[in-house]
Amino acid sequence: MKKKNHKYIFVVGGVMSGVGKGIAASSIGKILQSKGFKINPIKVDPYLNVDAGNMNPTEHGEVFVLDSGLETDQDLGNYERFLEMSLSDDDYMTSGMIYKYVLEKERNFGYKGKCVEAIPHITEEILRRIKKAADNHQSDISLIEIGGTIGDYQNILFIEAARTLKIKHPQDVIFVMVSYLPVPGSLGEMKTRPTQNAVRQLNSYGVQPDIIIARGPQALDQKRKEKIAMACAIAPENVISAPDIESVYDVPLNFEKDKISSIILKTFHMRAKANGNSLNSWKNFVHKRDNAKKEIKIAVVGKYFDTGDFFLSDAYVSVIEAIKFSSIWEGAKTKLTWINSKEYENNPKKIKELSNYDGVIVPGGFGKAGIEGVIMTIKYVRENKIPYLGLCYGMQLAVVEYARNVLGWNDAHTAEIDPKSSHIVIDMLPEQRKLLKDGKYGAMLRLGAYKTILKKGSVATKAYLSLGNLVKENNGLLEISERHRHFYEVNPQYVAEMEKAGMVFSGISPDGKLMEILELPKNVHPFFLGSQFHPEFKARPLHPHPLFSAFVKACIETKK
Repeated sequence: MKKKNHKYIFVVGGVMSGVGKGIAASSIGKILQSKGFKINPIKVDPYLNVDAGNMNPTEHGEVFVLDSGLETDQDLGNYERFLEMSLSDDDYMTSGMIYKYVLEKERNFGYKGKCVEAIPHITEEILRRIKKAADNHQSDISLIEIGGTIGDYQNILFIEAARTLKIKHPQDVIFVMVSYLPVPGSLGEMKTRPTQNAVRQLNSYGVQPDIIIARGPQALDQKRKEKIAMACAIAPENVISAPDIESVYDVPLNFEKDKISSIILKTFHMRAKANGNSLNSWKNFVHKRDNAKKEIKIAVVGKYFDTGDFFLSDAYVSVIEAIKFSSIWEGAKTKLTWINSKEYENNPKKIKELSNYDGVIVPGGFGKAGIEGVIMTIKYVRENKIPYLGLCYGMQLAVVEYARNVLGWNDAHTAEIDPKSSHIVIDMLPEQRKLLKDGKYGAMLRLGAYKTILKKGSVATKAYLSLGNLVKENNGLLEISERHRHFYEVNPQYVAEMEKAGMVFSGISPDGKLMEILELPKNVHPFFLGSQFHPEFKARPLHPHPLFSAFVKACIETKK
């Protein structure tokens, strides 16, 4: 164990998936932080993938990248945003990771010839990782979200590991179930039976929830709290109402209305620390959101829209949240419109609708689908002086567009799409080509945090210096560290010609080889900037990302 009184909170889901376990866990963590406790969150994903890197974003949602380069579930992004902390590899685990480690250990005679089984060897490895994460963070409380829903056979071993920890340390483990209470339209009454059944299913695993968070379309009344409490053998005050609300950032405040922190601390026999901070800064953020007077309209032109509207926000969740944070602190509300770039390929005249927006964002992506529509978008916003922010692929395609329409290289392209082009302005590095030749596709990606040197006086530099939380001076140079997830780079052999034609590469790698930020000067365009990295991964509610904030300011000014 980390220390004798270290505490563990396991968050599980009941009735159905997608009810907000990640937001619930993040909110509990935020509340406990405000009481002066050091928290370490852990996400458990029961799937057999070793990480989230190869998953389709339209099916699984956004791949969130840590500083280390580990590709994780989007809930790690929620944790980082709510808790204002950067997480490590030890804060994420999948069934694939666990089985891979145990099997490799067995192959290396790590179990001394024993018969290796799911219990105890898999569950012991799960607990080893949970305790290691606690040690690394030197935390007071570990908050472990177990993915999936009660009744899924995939997550049973993780629940079993939690159960054994509870048996050994009964005073130090709490189970929180996030369940859903439907209101069938034909009945008009909130039904508790699905939650009762989910608790019974959890009981069959040998686990009793200490707290039930009751998600639903409306607030839970006292009668239903009492009904759940009686059927599920918990106190009525331990049933927390979690109705649908405008923003996930209201959740910590809503939970505290039902005094969830008092319930948790009472169960753990703990008191809030004297140096505990209140939720005032969080309340201030929510207050600013509620009192924003301006409105800006932003179009997000992207690729991952083919599976329908229900999945859009999951595919680009960090981008959406980054826009929200910057807008709120600039006193604005943002109205987002999702545009599939294929629409412009099929109907080029439709692109004129972009003149109705105050700004345009092209987020990251891979592959050929919809690319010409994106390039058409970039050309239109560049020529019509509409603020533009390109992220990763959005930067690369801005280079392609500029090469075609300013330098006159009509066949300019990225090697990903047209390797036979006479002007491959976006290409792989030589070392990446070798990995591709050897079939090591996963190793080709540039993943995680890398340093960038900023060009003094540039639009990007002024943006970073205006907020200051992500930039530092090192030997006279302004330096930032941002997270990457991409294969291709700006081809260095074309950089000088593009700069001569007016493009500014305002952020470069410390060795000068890689172009990290491009922009057009203020006297040419109100705001035209692309980053090879993903700034959205470092945006926080209380500390918005400077590039998003600069973009939002430009949108507001252009609207005026």
